[in-house]
Amino acid sequence: MKKATLYYVYDPMCSWCWGYHITWITLQQKLAVIMPDVTVQYVLGGLAADSDVPMPKDMQQFLQQTWHKIHQQLGTVFNHDFWTRCQPRRSTYPSCRAAIIARQSEQEAQMIHAIQQAYYLQAKNPSNIEVLTDIAVNLGIEKQHFMQQMRSDELNQQLMTELAFARQLPIQGFPSLVLQYQHQLFPILLDYQDADPSLNHIKQLIKDSAQSSITLK
Repeated sequence: MKKATLYYVYDPMCSWCWGYHITWITLQQKLAVIMPDVTVQYVLGGLAADSDVPMPKDMQQFLQQTWHKIHQQLGTVFNHDFWTRCQPRRSTYPSCRAAIIARQSEQEAQMIHAIQQAYYLQAKNPSNIEVLTDIAVNLGIEKQHFMQQMRSDELNQQLMTELAFARQLPIQGFPSLVLQYQHQLFPILLDYQDADPSLNHIKQLIKDSAQSSITLK
């Protein structure tokens, strides 16, 4: 089999990504055993740009309703104290930058999960740099290095480039899965509670592409 890449397009503060967390881990584990030639690559989608403006009340209500909906559909746990303890802002780019910094030491997945736990379980606000800094330090990332990186133009440009790439992929929102195989991009079925539909879709696409190549020869 030729090399294939599975893009996981996400945002660290996306509530549906939090709902998908366990199934996503399961899918990666199954891929590693059944299809080890498929490389997984994380791609930041970026839900909301930098902002110091408090989140409008209607947006807060919408997101609270979304959290309840995800809990009802998937059983995902949320700590709703966030909405009374924190001053919400519609700003996820800081957490996206933190994920890129963690990627440098191969800790992107750990950073994502730590941000999700802080946000959804511990009622902390990952839009705040101090929250992200504490998370980074707990992961073993040097504090001054992290803070300097977060302010750097180079990191911001890297984020902008990645967001532009994500927008070129055939996705409908976050999380999304896209398979790149034989110079083609295929959107992958995503089931929030079962990894097998995605796994079977990937297997079928690769099989069909391989057969098409044989036919063309």
